[in-house]
Amino acid sequence: MVGRQNNGDRAPPAARTPANRTDELAFLSLQGASALVQSKEISPVELTRACLDRIEALNPLLNAFITVTADTALAEARVAETEVRHGAWRGPLHGMPIALKDMIDTAGVRTTGASALFKDRIPPADAAAVLRLREAGAILLGKLNMQEFAYGGTSLPSRYGPVLNPWDLERVAGGSSGGSAAAVAAGLCFGALGTDTGGSIREPAAFCGVVGLKPTYGLASNRGVIPLAWSLDHIGPLARTVADASLILQAIAPCDPGESARRPLRIGVPRDFFYAGLHPQVQAAAHEALAVLLALGAEARDVRLEVSTDRTVFRAEAFAYHAEHICSTPELYLPETLAKLRLGADIDAQDYGRARRRLDELRLGMAEVFSTVDILVTPTTPVPAPRASDYPPTFEGVLELEGSSILRNTRPFNMYGIPTVTVPCGFVDGRLPIGLQIAGPAWREREVLSAAQAFEAATDWHKCRPPALNAG
Repeated sequence: MVGRQNNGDRAPPAARTPANRTDELAFLSLQGASALVQSKEISPVELTRACLDRIEALNPLLNAFITVTADTALAEARVAETEVRHGAWRGPLHGMPIALKDMIDTAGVRTTGASALFKDRIPPADAAAVLRLREAGAILLGKLNMQEFAYGGTSLPSRYGPVLNPWDLERVAGGSSGGSAAAVAAGLCFGALGTDTGGSIREPAAFCGVVGLKPTYGLASNRGVIPLAWSLDHIGPLARTVADASLILQAIAPCDPGESARRPLRIGVPRDFFYAGLHPQVQAAAHEALAVLLALGAEARDVRLEVSTDRTVFRAEAFAYHAEHICSTPELYLPETLAKLRLGADIDAQDYGRARRRLDELRLGMAEVFSTVDILVTPTTPVPAPRASDYPPTFEGVLELEGSSILRNTRPFNMYGIPTVTVPCGFVDGRLPIGLQIAGPAWREREVLSAAQAFEAATDWHKCRPPALNAG
């Protein structure tokens, strides 16, 4: 179901890399591949062809890409190869093939939001994050599939068809950045950008067994990103390791994300809400992950967090962006998306104003929480990825699935506005990934990533690959 942006999205057969070599290259870490490019042991063209070959072989199964920009990607890779050869090294993303969620504007390349409403929308300018990736020398492979206009947690409702999970093609990839998570997990790119308004980076990353980071609200610019809810939207990276996610964040974020703690790490465990009703194997994996962190010298204590499940701000802002289109062309939306957007139609200014003030108070209150702990640790999702065939047949069932199950543990952290990362921490039945969510104070990305990297270094979960996907 991939959309063809140009005629060169297939590498010529004579130029193709052998399948075993393609797989070997595609599953290098971004950091490792970058070092090999800098030392001229491999070229950006070789890496880009390896990704394009895997996209050609696997995207028909996963439906992760909407648009593949193969011609321009190979042209960018050749430029990067020449620059590196002549010593014009731009940094760790130079020559690295990256893909973008189709909510993020790209000059001259359609950005659809996975909707018929924007099927022919071609932005005149790059989003701020895309400009930064280009300045860093990244190679842009194309645009990734997602849930229509990012309103949901499965990536099944999309004009371009559902995204499927590389670990089990009968399971959802999560959403709304499902294509981003599936593409990274399957070795179709070395990293991706997603957006996160209620868990849309972290939940699919957890379901697909990769790392996903929602930075502090406002750290990375949302300029040029189709909004869902302005007060809650975040843009951030998905990658196969914490170090790789950190490298992408450094490219798109305009400031230094803080210092790491020098004392023993103090972990806050908010059990009352985030550890309730867990799948038994998710619960066991979370407890084992806490044990790993404690063995590394951390201290843990139970904490209580104020959790708001109010959706007034989210729904009002989502409707406000789409109101004119809903009035003029409602038939261009998928039925589920349209029904969700209309939930905000009757929210008045007073209710919105009160809810927005409560949101500000909630964010200010997080400073007190972090006066006694350095990070918060929870399961990313209470359950593993559900089967696509189990998707609820009713609208009420969809809202229940998202609110009480797959997005339950991620949504509150968009309200808090604090940096939050998910890292792989186990499997259900040996085949469905489980994610561990680590959050910290605003602007303390370095501390959050340091804790995540310490956990990753002490475990092997991030080294696992989807066993069924082999381009050869």
